[in-house]
Amino acid sequence: MELKRVVVTGLGVLSPIGNNISEYWDGLKNGKSGCAPITYFDTEKFKTKFACEVKNYDPLDHFDRKEARKLDRFAQYALVASDEAILDANINLDEVDKFRVGVIWGAGIGGLETFQDEVLNYAKGDGTPRFNPFFIPKMIADIAPGNISIKHGFMGPNYTTVSACASSANAIIDAFNYIRLGLCDIIVTGGSEAAVTQAGMGGFNAMHALSTLNESPETASRPFDATRDGFVLGEGGGALILEEYEHAKKRGAKIYAEVAGGGMSSDAYHMTAPHPDGIGVERVMINCLKDAGMSPDEVDAINTHGTSTPLGDVAELKAISKVFGEHAHDININSTKSMTGHLLGAAGAIEAIASILAMKYSLVPPTINHTTVDENIDPSLNLTLNKAQEKEINVAMSNTFGFGGHNACILFKKFAE
Repeated sequence: MELKRVVVTGLGVLSPIGNNISEYWDGLKNGKSGCAPITYFDTEKFKTKFACEVKNYDPLDHFDRKEARKLDRFAQYALVASDEAILDANINLDEVDKFRVGVIWGAGIGGLETFQDEVLNYAKGDGTPRFNPFFIPKMIADIAPGNISIKHGFMGPNYTTVSACASSANAIIDAFNYIRLGLCDIIVTGGSEAAVTQAGMGGFNAMHALSTLNESPETASRPFDATRDGFVLGEGGGALILEEYEHAKKRGAKIYAEVAGGGMSSDAYHMTAPHPDGIGVERVMINCLKDAGMSPDEVDAINTHGTSTPLGDVAELKAISKVFGEHAHDININSTKSMTGHLLGAAGAIEAIASILAMKYSLVPPTINHTTVDENIDPSLNLTLNKAQEKEINVAMSNTFGFGGHNACILFKKFAE
């Protein structure tokens, strides 16, 4: 069968460096760090006392008090980001066939704060099971797309993808496939996460996964730097409106980019560590290029997973060198996690948005906080260090990988009639 073309017609974001698309792009291009001491709880006894929180966010700016109490922060972030994307796409909700509009959302954890708080409250009691009646619907990861569909009446496919930090990239790929197979006209996709909690920080600290650079949090997320010591936990949400091209054209929609292809693979190696030779990462990029019908030398920019972990950064760059060969030296490689921190299940969404905006503005956001060369990294690779670089981008790749060996890769290309 002939596959449909899929385009991006709307974007929305709530991030540690900006609460809408305009603010987010300003933060990216200017190399703004979203990392600061945690404000949500007392961190005195925690190894890591900082994170990339969403700033200046008040749920009552978006929800009435009663509604806000029914929503975990991760679901609030999903609604805020998707509302911006729907508005940005200028979708007339009275004219679209809502049976052909879906919501496919990514979340690696879901309502962690809700789960944590309910268990803590129970533990403080006398053993009588007193739980909030909204405990379960606030906690479950699939409530985010459920709430988006309920708010707007979208009655197409509706579910959450859960693949750790690859969750929202998997959601975007699923949305892409539904539309190109002709099963939907529009899908609201992306992801959200809100794991900056006692349980989230404590759990990742127990794994020795987080940076502990408490004396200089704004420089703690330092992908590719020899002194990197772990990732910085972030939170927020990102939303994309994917739409079948002819449907978008008919309604006169603006088009940011075209989705060219998506790839997935598994490391099949370790619960949390990447394969040291980047075999799974190598395969996911090959799969993505094959799906798009593109050759490696067509790629102009890669927003890496680049978490700032000692093993992960090296493995990913090794894989890029293998897949792209000599052309790897002509690609602008960067990690926007150096600014946003790691949004876990929402990472793929906000990083896909960063790739699309980089293409739109012909500017590659920097990998900030780099001071010390890592001898294990090829010095001839252009890692877009510390300062944004102007570049005409026709094809951009976005990589996301998750605990459990889940790998996802998306290719976007500049739209042409």
